[in-house]
Amino acid sequence: MKKIFLTISLFSFLIACQDKTKEKLDEAKEALTEEVKASVDSVKEKAEAKLDTLKDKANAKIDSAKLKGAEEIEKAAKKLKESIKK
Repeated sequence: MKKIFLTISLFSFLIACQDKTKEKLDEAKEALTEEVKASVDSVKEKAEAKLDTLKDKANAKIDSAKLKGAEEIEKAAKKLKESIKK
């Protein structure tokens, strides 16, 4: 009888511990999920900021190249007009 009572007590204890362990694991899983989401959002924001900076720099260089190209075309057009007049 003592063995049966002891066995039942042991199983009850193990089952109770298992429930607490599951709860702790679920809490840890939720916390880890939130941390990962926060990290991903942070990395995403940093990447978007870098991309915006690169876009701005690229657009500035393109605009500068367009202006230089337009100036060169104007100079070539003036030279062509002068050579036609002569």
